Amino acid sequence: MSHLPQIDYDTASEEVRAAHDEEIRLRGRMTNMKRTLLHSPVAHRIYAEWFTLRAELDPAISDREIWIFSHAISKAAKSKIAITFFRLALINKGFNPDALELSEEEALLAAFGRAIVADSNAVPGELWTRLKERYETKVLVDLVAFAGIMLATAVFNNVVDVEFDPELEAFAEGAGSV
Repeated sequence: MSHLPQIDYDTASEEVRAAHDEEIRLRGRMTNMKRTLLHSPVAHRIYAEWFTLRAELDPAISDREIWIFSHAISKAAKSKIAITFFRLALINKGFNPDALELSEEEALLAAFGRAIVADSNAVPGELWTRLKERYETKVLVDLVAFAGIMLATAVFNNVVDVEFDPELEAFAEGAGSV
């Protein structure tokens, strides 16, 4: 059970309801994490910058590449909700997350995601060399900032113990969805 409740839309302040409605307008859905974050519209807005950075990274990093990067961060951070969210993204596009054959770029991004979580102070120099050969500096800045928000999302879900979204259950690791 979550340590913090989700908002109650009917009793929420106008500010919270406006942020809720805007999230629905922009993205068409409301997750349990977002319903919890909305107790602070500022916190919700900051976490929603994930989408802004994702847009900045497109087209330098494809959807599949960003999902693999995010999935690697989520797995390394042991965030069941985030892991399953990116499993679902992959599955919805016809990929089996349990049997992915990674391209060189995807393997590089997955390794970078794992390294960021393992010890952000010690991402291997060889990994940085390969990243700098492949991506421009702006892309790398955006990618690291994106990873920070991705990791913050995993931490929020883990620390608060946000309730698992029911629509994700069938896609969790070991659920036999693929």
